[in-house]
Formats: sequence, C-alpha cells, structure tokens
Amino acid sequence: MTNEQYYELIVPYQDALNLLMARLDVLNHSIYSTDVPKPIHNIQFRIKKKQSIENKLERKGMNGSFTAAKENLRDIAGIRVICYFVRDVEQLVDNLRGQRDLIVIQERNYIQDPKSNGYRSYHIILGIPVYYMERTEYYPVEVQIRTISMDFWASMEHRVCYKQERRDKQEIQAMLKQYAELLGEMEKGFERLNSEELEKSASGTGNSEKASQ
Repeated sequence: MTNEQYYELIVPYQDALNLLMARLDVLNHSIYSTDVPKPIHNIQFRIKKKQSIENKLERKGMNGSFTAAKENLRDIAGIRVICYFVRDVEQLVDNLRGQRDLIVIQERNYIQDPKSNGYRSYHIILGIPVYYMERTEYYPVEVQIRTISMDFWASMEHRVCYKQERRDKQEIQAMLKQYAELLGEMEKGFERLNSEELEKSASGTGNSEKASQ
C-alpha cells in the first residue's frame, strides 16, 4: 500500500470516528439529569498507522493492499471510552445500541466474562454512516468502553508484559489476575459510596444536611 493509498483509505474512517465522537459527547450530556455527574471520564481515539495495518494483514495471511484492509479490518478507527463505574458502561452501551442509525457489528463483554489474565472491558464494533452526495456508506469503528480501574489495569499490564518474553510469565499472569480482582472490589466499594450519595441528593437529605451546617 502506497502512502497515497493509505491516506485515501483512512479519510472515511476519520469521518466516521469524528461522527461517533460527536455522538458520544451528546450522550455524555444527556444520559443522566443535570444534577448527576457525567458518566464519561475521558475519551481516547486513534486511526491505525500504515505499518500497523500492513502488519495485521500479514498476520492474517493477506497482502497489505487498500482493498484487503477495507474488506477485512474492523479496527482501523478506534475509540476508548473511560467511564467511572460499571453502571456507566452499561448505560452507555445501551444508549449506543439504541441509536437507530448505527449498526452493531460485533460485541464482546469482557466485564461479564473477563479474559483468563483478568482483562475487563466492553468491546463493541459499530457501523457508522458516512453520507456522500449520492450514497451512504457504513464504516466500522471499534469502541472499547471500560472503567477507570479497568483502564489502569490494562495500562499496567501492557507496560509490564507487552512484547516481553518473561521466564516468570505464569506467576505474573496469576498476579495480574489477582490485581484485577482487587481493583474490581475497590471499584464496587466506590460505586456503592457514589450510589449512596446520589440517593441522599435525590431524597433531599444531602441538601438538608448542608443547610443545617
């Protein structure tokens, strides 16, 4: 794939990514009432580099052509959404599924069924409509939705294990799984505290306490 072909390839994926980013921004402001903190902590995004596309196609036994990339890769455009709690992740997924003009291509719930090493996240590939003068074409965008603690774990796992051949691999994997479970328990504790505070605010208890101080 030439550089010119690569740039021609990624233009509609960038358009699809931008459209989904705008949709996520709207959802972040509308999922909950104005009195409740927004569910999204931050959003990261990327378009696969030319070399990364060619390497992935090579691993699949394909040539690194424009056509092969468009027909076989669903993660050329990617977004990672970091939420505060699992409840926020579930709510955001439900809202994305409810967008009538988006197509759900694939879903994998690694929160409900974590990977063997402890990895947790919700993966959903969405078909995003890109409108042209005479046609509409859908382009896939891979979305990973996870909590802050899940993202912390994934970042540390990547730093410690990525492209490293370790002699203590089994021991490290056991430790990582244990850490994932500990972070999961901490996250549940924080979510309980958050829910209690929201319930107080909804009932007016919190405001009464502040007014009496």
